Amino acid sequence: MTSTVTIVRAPDEAKQGYEKVFLFLREKLLGGTLRPGDLLLPERELAEHLKVSRPIVREALRALAMIGVVEIRERVGTFVKKPDVSILGDIFAFTAAQDGGVIEDIMQARIAIECQAIRLACERITPLDLEQISNALQQIKQTIDSPEDGGMADYEFHSAIVRASKSDTLISMYKSMHSLFIKLHKDRRSVVDMAPELKLQIIDDHQKIFRALAEKNAESADHQLRAHFQIGDERRYQATLKTALK
Repeated sequence: MTSTVTIVRAPDEAKQGYEKVFLFLREKLLGGTLRPGDLLLPERELAEHLKVSRPIVREALRALAMIGVVEIRERVGTFVKKPDVSILGDIFAFTAAQDGGVIEDIMQARIAIECQAIRLACERITPLDLEQISNALQQIKQTIDSPEDGGMADYEFHSAIVRASKSDTLISMYKSMHSLFIKLHKDRRSVVDMAPELKLQIIDDHQKIFRALAEKNAESADHQLRAHFQIGDERRYQATLKTALK
């Protein structure tokens, strides 16, 4: 009678092992027990503590190293790294590439960040901030006929507002998704480019937002920004309706 030899690890074993490693490190990182520069336990001790195999620990640590959470130094050990928002941006971009439906969620995130940022900016804005936003406004006017350059000008205007908020958290969140936000700006400009009558409205909207910032009027700034976000959305709705009714 011959016996069957198993040479492939059961999927559940690997999954449960990974979850143990990730959840353990997540708890320590979020709880502040582990900080950037700290040296993790050796693989053998970590495996014994979590009751998983060393290969699973090694694979999990390599995965964490790929997304910038830890750094593995040969013959030294594994160190906790300072978070890098640019890595987060790559993850967001990859997610969007795999799931087109996530773009709408990202747009909602952008609205949430910018609306909070513009209220803070009305309290904290400096003359230099206003100058940078004004320069971006001039670029918007000069590139109104170019979806590509206009999209970049739009992004510079809005990112300058976020920077004016002086909120490190909001700025970091915005930077982490900058490549996706740039795509959103360019896509929206492409929609507007098909409707010449909206170009003047684009300029007018940004001028109203700038004026509210200059006056440090948080309620008006928030209102003008939210109204501006609706341009493109309404145009897309009308285009979809027209196509459906053909």
